[in-house]
Amino acid sequence: MFRKDYILRLVEDMTQMVAKVFVLRQQRKFTEALWEIDELLGKDFRLNSRLLNSLSKEDLIDMFRFRDTLESDKMQGVARLLEEEGKIYTDMGESDEGLTRFMKSLHLFLYADNYGANRELFDLHHQIEGLLERIKEYRLPSGTDQLLFVYLDKQGKYAEAENVLYRLLDQGEIDPMEGVSFYERLMQVDDDKLEQGRLPREEVVDGMKAMQLKMN
Repeated sequence: MFRKDYILRLVEDMTQMVAKVFVLRQQRKFTEALWEIDELLGKDFRLNSRLLNSLSKEDLIDMFRFRDTLESDKMQGVARLLEEEGKIYTDMGESDEGLTRFMKSLHLFLYADNYGANRELFDLHHQIEGLLERIKEYRLPSGTDQLLFVYLDKQGKYAEAENVLYRLLDQGEIDPMEGVSFYERLMQVDDDKLEQGRLPREEVVDGMKAMQLKMN
């Protein structure tokens, strides 16, 4: 019950903060907008922006581990705040600072999604898709690409997942056996769903053959 109450309060606080920050961004009151985010970070997460942005993605994720449990809903709350900071810095003309925050936000959202986050709290799918659109011109770190591969596969976006798979293979960041497993799963998917995912069965068969060659 305590956790549920905390999450509900967090969502309410976040909703109010995002609305305030949007208005402040429109008024170009960027310092005040950043203060709003920092205040919420301290109140709900016992963090501040400087610490949040100095930590690596891996260290941030570790902060949300409690014994064998990952507090994935709190993690996506922090991802949402990073996204808002990214928007502010982008509006300020500091595109590199904005991009850094968008990249870290996307990684945390994807990680949270892969570890059971409630997708309805912050409209997780919408957040991920929005961030992917924002940074589509940039190359993702391999760790983020690996999470993205899992996400796209689960979403039934098979052609996009395949693109990420080959990107990871070209970089030597994934074992071809994972590619074989991907195509084996798709062999069990019905034709209509494969078509919806823009990877028809004949392409799945061809992909499997190509992946088996990579294993030899």
